Amino acid sequence: MFRKIGWQVLLVGIGFLASAVILFYMAATYNTEFRPAPGGTYVESVGGYPQSLNPLLSFYNDADNDVVSLVYSGLTRLGMYGEVEPDLAVGWEIDFSGITYTFKLNRSALWHDGAYVTADDVLFTTSLLQDPDYPGPPDIGALWRSVQVIRVDDYTVQFALAQPYAPFLDYTTIPLLPAHRLSGIRAAMLPSLEFNRDPIGTGPFRVAERIETQEGQITQVTLRRFPRYYGEAPYIENILLRFYPTPRAAFEAYQDGLVEGISRIPTELLPEAFAEPNLNLHSATTSEMVMVYLNSFVTDTLTFDDTRVRQALFYGLDRQALVDNVLMGQAVLPETPLLPGTWAYSTEGVHTYRHDIAQAQSLLADAGWTREWVTDTLRDASGQPFAFSLLVANEQQDLAIARALVAQWSRLGISVTLEGVPPLALSGVLESRTYQAALARLVIPGDPDPYPFWHETQALPGQGQNYAGFRDRRISEIVEEARITVNRERRLQLYQEFQQRFMEEVPALPLFVPVYTYGVDARVNGEQIGPLMHTGDRFRTIANWYVLQRRVVVSIQE
Repeated sequence: MFRKIGWQVLLVGIGFLASAVILFYMAATYNTEFRPAPGGTYVESVGGYPQSLNPLLSFYNDADNDVVSLVYSGLTRLGMYGEVEPDLAVGWEIDFSGITYTFKLNRSALWHDGAYVTADDVLFTTSLLQDPDYPGPPDIGALWRSVQVIRVDDYTVQFALAQPYAPFLDYTTIPLLPAHRLSGIRAAMLPSLEFNRDPIGTGPFRVAERIETQEGQITQVTLRRFPRYYGEAPYIENILLRFYPTPRAAFEAYQDGLVEGISRIPTELLPEAFAEPNLNLHSATTSEMVMVYLNSFVTDTLTFDDTRVRQALFYGLDRQALVDNVLMGQAVLPETPLLPGTWAYSTEGVHTYRHDIAQAQSLLADAGWTREWVTDTLRDASGQPFAFSLLVANEQQDLAIARALVAQWSRLGISVTLEGVPPLALSGVLESRTYQAALARLVIPGDPDPYPFWHETQALPGQGQNYAGFRDRRISEIVEEARITVNRERRLQLYQEFQQRFMEEVPALPLFVPVYTYGVDARVNGEQIGPLMHTGDRFRTIANWYVLQRRVVVSIQE
């Protein structure tokens, strides 16, 4: 009996020992971690109200663009660095002449009502863009009216351009509209469509519900994950976008616990945002560059046509102090007129301008300006003082920036007078070239093509956006060739030379690129944003966001 019990005890001991060995092995080789789980709801506040949930009308309203970016998709989309990537199209081919573009559609792409996306949708959407009554941006309509659109088969479409135009691919990022739902409408009818409130798209989320005021103002849109989306499926099941009259109201919605994200946090609200312990702030550069234009047409009392003077003005600026003290660090300093972080931006061989008072003074002296120490002013050989007016939009931040510029230039003995105008009037003055210097915000599209801004044919009043009136034959030759060159490597070479020459001549002073600040609560994971061409681009990586997690056992070697 005793011997039998002894064997049982021994067997139990061996069992415990084996279990311990197994547990030790598992502890040494396996671990428990949390991973994203599908489901859940993300709620975000947006400052501003949507007007039309239609991608052909969403260019002027950020709230519209936010919804459109989640609901619709185009043949292509812009990647993290501004490069064009496939979307509804699985790919494209460009003929050797750079004239004909052939796109193949994704055969698994569906509209939210279950219909397949076909070439008919491409033809229908482009026909609206080509309509002379298209109410969207004029440059988009003008471009598409020069393109012949050909239906090759149900899933293949060709675009024949009148002449080579490298930025054309950017125009294929415009989302499609469903021909089977809207066939027969004209472009002039777009703003009044009921479809604009109950859209059918092809994106990762579909509109499930909207809340409106009695006056018809949309105050909330509920988006639900589309289960048959052709791309990478998002983890998040629902996105609620709540719309508020101002950025301040949108921020207070987070403080009140009503939302988990804030679409945009302006500079004046950053101190409060920094004080929120669970609010993660993400920053990304925008497609906007703030510049000082120096009008070369005005030469009777000024010398902006002298390269040394323009360079001295740039050396005289402490841009980092401007960003730190006025913008609370919410800007990036560019070294060229192209957007930092995008594929064409390059500082190789580029003349850079660090704050250097001594260098500025030396250049001004070489240009014939001497400092009169009694009055502390710069004067030319005839005794005329170095003085000019700086045109600026009379908005709080722009005026603060302009005052800082005036103070910095005054240290060189330069007298600058501020001339504030209403924001809408600023563009008219720039167009007419009836100013001396101007602080302006230049919106740069996804493709870096600088032709509209710096080619000599765009310099005359009313003729283009070369507001400085800058004329340089070599720069014109570079941008001419670059916009008809399909080969990416050759375009890179050309744009590198453009940036080098521009920063030698500095017809305008690139000050900074504003930063978009986005707030997301710590309960949300996986969010990441890169450079933004539109505010809706913050959802570019929405497939990786998640609010739920699951516990999994994984090998340590995994």
